[in-house]
Amino acid sequence: MKRMQERLNGGPRTAQPVFEASLRSGGPAHQIILGLDPSLRGTGFGVIRLAKPFPQTLAHGTILCSPTLERSRCLARIAQTLRDVLRQHRPTVCVVEGLFYAQNFQTAMIMGEARGAALSVIAEAGLEIYEVAPRKAKQAIVGYGAARKPAVAGMVQRMLHLVEPPAPDAADALALALTHARERGRFSLQPAKRI
Repeated sequence: MKRMQERLNGGPRTAQPVFEASLRSGGPAHQIILGLDPSLRGTGFGVIRLAKPFPQTLAHGTILCSPTLERSRCLARIAQTLRDVLRQHRPTVCVVEGLFYAQNFQTAMIMGEARGAALSVIAEAGLEIYEVAPRKAKQAIVGYGAARKPAVAGMVQRMLHLVEPPAPDAADALALALTHARERGRFSLQPAKRI
């Protein structure tokens, strides 16, 4: 309130880094964010902690399932791996990639199964869950909504000061977490969709 009063009275105005707004006076309720890019054969995940001067990467990876593995076993592997990630890093919010249009009904069903397995574990743990469209995350991270995976991975690497670019699905998950961190740190006319 004091800062607002100073600004209204013509006090100094200073620009702050994108993530600075999230870290002021006690910070937000969510300091650890889980990004999730669900898929049956390669579910990407990324966990970041809001920190100064840039967010810190706690974990990232891809839950890989062989094409020879039964779908039910893939779903179990996704669920178990996510339980382990939740137990180890204790995020309080999850940002999942929004649904996209699939022309093939069978593909849409399989993607829905993987998404459902992941979301049930996240909801079971009590996390708030938000959905971000893939184009919105690419726009927020790369500046172009139709950016390709290597561009997203490269920008995520730079933003998080990683030694090497993350794998494509993990990069998408980290991009979702970063997008959520940026959106929460400033006024947004179009808030993220909570699911």
